[in-house]
Amino acid sequence: QVQLVESGGGVVQPGGSLKLSCEASGDALNFMSIAWFRQAPGKEREGVACINAYGGSALYADSVKGRSTISRDAAKNTVYLQMNSLKPEDTAVYYCATAYNWYGNRWSSASLYNWWGQGTQVTVAS
Repeated sequence: QVQLVESGGGVVQPGGSLKLSCEASGDALNFMSIAWFRQAPGKEREGVACINAYGGSALYADSVKGRSTISRDAAKNTVYLQMNSLKPEDTAVYYCATAYNWYGNRWSSASLYNWWGQGTQVTVAS
């Protein structure tokens, strides 16, 4: 059983930055792939970014590429999502999720992930 707790969401103006955190129970994160997803009202859940078990590979959705960075700190059992140049369309509930495997180009399929956090709200508005 893996428990994930997201934090770091909030209200930010367009062009601002936020850093989201996903803390996992135990040392599970050291053996899994971790992804960030988001879901806006009335829209499907979409993959934002993922990172592999050892932090050597990361993939991003085109919508956030160049503006976001995913990273992991094994010592803290935590994965981060740094988001810059935020836009109103980035407004959503952000979730982290884990999987035992690295799925490469299929990473953004939510059905591949076994455990999910409760989500943290990000609102980009002036």
